[in-house]
Amino acid sequence: MRIIKAATIREMARDHPQAEMALVRWLRIAKAARWRHLAEVRTVFRAADEVKVATARTVVVFNIGGNKYRLIAAIHYNTGKLYVLSFMSHREYSLDRGKESL
Repeated sequence: MRIIKAATIREMARDHPQAEMALVRWLRIAKAARWRHLAEVRTVFRAADEVKVATARTVVVFNIGGNKYRLIAAIHYNTGKLYVLSFMSHREYSLDRGKESL
């Protein structure tokens, strides 16, 4: 996949050092992938889920760092692009923080 805003992943890792290894691993795997649909994403990230957000768009939510964090991305399977949208703690995600702006 072509990762749009891969630098955002590095910023997230810098801001959340305890998640750095998991984020680097996610980035490496996502860059090498050629996903065509969610089922293929789930062959690597079993807990990945598609979620419809306030804008009526569908995003993919990845559990990162042993379920401590959520990485939210928009995957355009037809173009091979993955847009990194947000990164938050499990608690923030559970409280719906920031999801309204996606």
